[in-house]
Amino acid sequence: MRMTIGEIAVFLGGTVIGAENVMINGIRSIEDADQGDLTFIANKKYLKKLKDTKASAVLAPLQTEAEGKNLIIVSDPYVALGKLLTLYYPLDHGRSGISPDAYIEDGAMVSPEATIFPRAFISRGAQIGRGTVVYPGVFIGRGVSIGEDSMLYANVTIYHACIIGNRVILHSGVVVGADGFGFASSGAGNNKIPQVGFVQIDDDVEVGANTTIDRATLGKTWIQRNVKIDNLVQIAHNVVIGENSIIVAQVGISGSTKLGKSVMVGGQAGMVGHIHIGDKAMIAAGSGVHRDVKPGEIVGGNPQMPYKEWLQVEACRSKLPEMRATLKDLVKKVDDLRKK
Repeated sequence: MRMTIGEIAVFLGGTVIGAENVMINGIRSIEDADQGDLTFIANKKYLKKLKDTKASAVLAPLQTEAEGKNLIIVSDPYVALGKLLTLYYPLDHGRSGISPDAYIEDGAMVSPEATIFPRAFISRGAQIGRGTVVYPGVFIGRGVSIGEDSMLYANVTIYHACIIGNRVILHSGVVVGADGFGFASSGAGNNKIPQVGFVQIDDDVEVGANTTIDRATLGKTWIQRNVKIDNLVQIAHNVVIGENSIIVAQVGISGSTKLGKSVMVGGQAGMVGHIHIGDKAMIAAGSGVHRDVKPGEIVGGNPQMPYKEWLQVEACRSKLPEMRATLKDLVKKVDDLRKK
């Protein structure tokens, strides 16, 4: 792919400062870029590197100035970069069509326009839409429905009766629809509660490697439209995650917890079951959430507390040894005064 700076600006809806006819052959980081490359600045801390970069053009935010540099000014350089990377480096699956070495049971309905790699297993009653790509080692259970233009990387497992929408990306090792962790303790042992629900994943969801999404006990576990989930996340039975939410790596969400729209959850946060996280709430990394979070509220800490309060607690943490010594000294002085 080769485009001029002017053509890139038109594609992105940006404005050129400098030469429009310079050709761009590739995209690289601001430190590694050379002649013929385009780079970007999505964070103000990189502005100081602008004068030293060898890149032929720079995607930059509004009001950026750099003498002698060719700039493409856009409102959001990171979003613009994503569009440009898709254009310059289109994903190549290396094959198309349905491999004769894939195992497709009778009664499965696979679009002839899907791409099915060798050693994929598709059970009877499963449906796969056109444009969907299924990599080697993928298991698709009975009655599973997968929409159009979705992508299942190697060794994804989808248990029976689950529903996957359009343009869904499931990275390697994702497990959808394993039994929720449901047991009743009778005093003599742990009795398994059958998990007879399913998982529904709506359009434009992306799920990171080795994440697990359990099927519901009854009803459904529901990942709504445009949710983005990182690697190594555990989502328990009957959880609902509202559209446009972001879940970062190593988060654990217990059963029947409901997340609203556009919720952001930092890495290694944990949530107890049967609570509600309101729309646009934010949960800091490492938090332990044990009760409801109001819409728009920001919380942190373990157990959770309002974000500003948590920052104050954390600011004191490093001073605890000094504060302990001071307190010990004060107690000694009070004891000495009492004795006198």
